[in-house]
Amino acid sequence: MARVKKALHARKKHKKVLKLAKGYFGAKSKQFKAANQAVMRSMAFAYVGRKLRKRDFRKLWITRINAAARLNGLSYSRLISGLKLADVQIDRKILADMAINDMAAFAKLVDIAKGKLGLAS
Repeated sequence: MARVKKALHARKKHKKVLKLAKGYFGAKSKQFKAANQAVMRSMAFAYVGRKLRKRDFRKLWITRINAAARLNGLSYSRLISGLKLADVQIDRKILADMAINDMAAFAKLVDIAKGKLGLAS
């Protein structure tokens, strides 16, 4: 079998990793081994961060919806329960946006939820 020399492919791989490690401190931006470890670690953190960002935004939306719902005399859990009973399919992102930017429409949704829960408006 023919001998395989990996000069070209190794150089391409090293350049790719060193490009990703640009701006890192010291040897982590200059030496392949240190840079490769740093890049692998940062990629792992980036992956986890993308998952955490979704969690954080959902938490923020729920907080905003709860605050707006309480201004209209209903708790968050009762609001969501009433909207499910009314078969209103609006996700939390849109509800939070309505709570901030369109209070009148949000109040109508709260009234719909109250109606389905049997609470007088």
